[in-house]
Amino acid sequence: MAYRILLIDDEADILEFVKYNLEKDGYEVFTASNGAEGLEVALKVKPHLILLDMMMPVLDGIETCKAIRQSPTLKNVMVVFLSAVGTEETMVQGYGVGADDYINKPIKMNVLRGRVQAILKRITPVEISDKIEIDVEHYQVRKGEEVITLPRKEFSLLQLLHSQPGKLYTRDEIYAKVWGNKVVVGDRTIDVHIRKLRQKIGEDHIVTVKGMGYKFEE
Repeated sequence: MAYRILLIDDEADILEFVKYNLEKDGYEVFTASNGAEGLEVALKVKPHLILLDMMMPVLDGIETCKAIRQSPTLKNVMVVFLSAVGTEETMVQGYGVGADDYINKPIKMNVLRGRVQAILKRITPVEISDKIEIDVEHYQVRKGEEVITLPRKEFSLLQLLHSQPGKLYTRDEIYAKVWGNKVVVGDRTIDVHIRKLRQKIGEDHIVTVKGMGYKFEE
């Protein structure tokens, strides 16, 4: 599995240059142009390492790093500051909010490559769980750290499939258990609900068995 690296910097040329070179080294690289955008991307892609510019608009590096360390999902991600201000005071400030390393600008790619390799050797890639859990009492679905609210029929459909992972449910069984035998629905009703569920919980959990039905996979 390739390590995922998120680069957050407001300079477009740096984003392009660093992304290009790190991808050549086999990393999966994502970018954002400010701290607020970076936090959104980080929560989606769950990076192993964040390269974080210190001086940015909207949300600067210090505040972004604080937010990362306060996030249950991101708090253990490695963070390296990139900054043109290489004073001792600035470095101490960066380490004080939880940075793991500090690299001065202008960026020397060989130095950055070496530091990235050294930092990633210190961690074991751990995938953030996307396990689906259903809380019937509170009518909630959890995907890892995320809480997902579903309409009643989508919730009932997911609850049925989730109740026995790996079991194939035929379309007739699903109609009977979720909609009831006395309810008349269109031929594409299940397909529409399955599509909406996949959009919300991910594409990999609900498997289509062509011509037969659906099953849930962890």
